Amino acid sequence: MSKYIAFEVNQTENIFSRGLTTKERIPLATDAVEIRVHYSGVNYKDALATTKNGGVIRSYPMIPGIDLAGEIVTSKDENFPVGKKVLVTGYGLGVTHVGGYSQYQQVPTNWLVEIPETLDEKKAMTFGTAGFTAALAVLALEEKGYEKEAAIFVTGASGGVGSIAIALLHNLGYTNITAVSRKEAAWLTDIGATNIVTPEQIIPEKIKPLAKQSVHAVIDTVGGSLLSALLPQLQYNGSAFLCGNAGGIQLETTVLPFILRGISVIGIDSVATPTEQRKAVWDFLTQQQNILANLKVNEVLLSDLDLIFDTLLSGQHEGRTIVKMEV
Repeated sequence: MSKYIAFEVNQTENIFSRGLTTKERIPLATDAVEIRVHYSGVNYKDALATTKNGGVIRSYPMIPGIDLAGEIVTSKDENFPVGKKVLVTGYGLGVTHVGGYSQYQQVPTNWLVEIPETLDEKKAMTFGTAGFTAALAVLALEEKGYEKEAAIFVTGASGGVGSIAIALLHNLGYTNITAVSRKEAAWLTDIGATNIVTPEQIIPEKIKPLAKQSVHAVIDTVGGSLLSALLPQLQYNGSAFLCGNAGGIQLETTVLPFILRGISVIGIDSVATPTEQRKAVWDFLTQQQNILANLKVNEVLLSDLDLIFDTLLSGQHEGRTIVKMEV
């Protein structure tokens, strides 16, 4: 098959468009493989990429999609032969390099991660960038050595990163997990949350430099005023693991929680993670794949993306959505 379908975004000074388009397969680029993409995922970054002036895509036209999983169909690399199942997350995929919302895609070989034998392409993208990011945060939290009954808060809990983080923490034996969500997402208790609160319940009318020490650690996908309110509530030697900014990029704080309570703020970057660390994280996720059975997961087709993006950007989306490359 020489032609294939992709979801493409285009923007000029006067025109913005997004939707399905027909593409022609091209000769293999140097140091790349061609993948028959079977699944991708829907992330907040993808939704922004499909809006006018979304601030994600660097040049147009562009096929968005910051992750993909599929089978290699063309290769000149003996380490990644035809037939090997691989996944890609991060790097420039869907930002500076054509992305995952495409039935075929060429990707640099140094971006590839072989899908572990006991994990298939669908499960790999059920985790996707969201699961990879959540795992990075949870593994960083594990390194801190907190007790299993430590009070851990997860913001943006009904989203992909937040919900997978909760499920991973529960699977690792943590027993005091507070989900922070604007939605009435009762299903979060099914995956391990022991308490569900709204942001309004934990953001005081006036945020003080120091508040009652009630939180050991925060996995934060929101940023903004919610994170600003949680930092003063961290206990001595508490930590905040930052992996999202859906609530804004501004942070209002003081030095007091840092110098009087010794708290740590740790950035979680899933885009440029080194290859060896990527492999280790995917091995970890493979070991934890039993959590997928209880996650809130929605599978859609490539032709359904318009509606899904609108749902996500309007704040109505919950859990994970994966995309099967069919129309």
